[in-house]
Amino acid sequence: MNINDRVFVVTGGGNGIGREVVLALLAKGALVAAVDISEAGLQGTADLAGAGQRLSTHALSITDREAVLALPEQVAAVHGRVDGLINVAGVIHDFKPVAELSFEDIERVMAVNFWGTVNTTKAFLPALEDRPEAALVNVASMGGLVPFPGQSAYGASKAAVKLFTEGLIAEHQGVGLKVTIVFPGGIDTGIAENSGVEMPEMDVDEEKAKASLTSAPDAAAQIVGAVESGSPRITIGKDARMVDALGRLMPARAISLIAKKMASLVSS
Repeated sequence: MNINDRVFVVTGGGNGIGREVVLALLAKGALVAAVDISEAGLQGTADLAGAGQRLSTHALSITDREAVLALPEQVAAVHGRVDGLINVAGVIHDFKPVAELSFEDIERVMAVNFWGTVNTTKAFLPALEDRPEAALVNVASMGGLVPFPGQSAYGASKAAVKLFTEGLIAEHQGVGLKVTIVFPGGIDTGIAENSGVEMPEMDVDEEKAKASLTSAPDAAAQIVGAVESGSPRITIGKDARMVDALGRLMPARAISLIAKKMASLVSS
């Protein structure tokens, strides 16, 4: 898909990868409707973009189905149509074993990560299917490929996004709508802070650990590249590619290896 002069809706557009996707699309000549729960975050994106009327901002929670279902009409009123939806918004929970997670903790990550994705997908799918060429991108996580102790409910929510999106890929073979599932590894964003989660102390060199992360602009560039190519599946970062391969080749071994690596992060 040629990005120039196309209209995209981006969730999570007020920070992190979502903000960088908005900026990358605008840099390629797109018109963008940025969606986020944070008005301040959206204003920050708008200030950075300086894109004028090519960018509209929409402050709402993607868990609010009524608000989400009203969004296609609102976006069309501003930009005339919708050519693509990129679902980036997501949250994690505290690094705790399942026994210590409350039902509310689990419900929150499922509500945002899975049901939020379902809400926006269902809202925009009819319009996207009517376009001669369109894109739908859902961001999952390497945590949806293999289990990460301490983030079991988060991983379950992203695994649900994975299968949901793969079902959409199967349902849209040979048509104008191209569906993509994205598996990022560790990305240098403020997801913990934005999720209201305090990261546990890690027994590692912090500078070295940060250097191993993929930058948010790099992740965004790869997501936008997938829109352009119509690729159905991408992994972002060496860590995500390694986890993907490990989960395919040695699924049982992958569980024990990652459990050992994550042991110091999980309170018990």
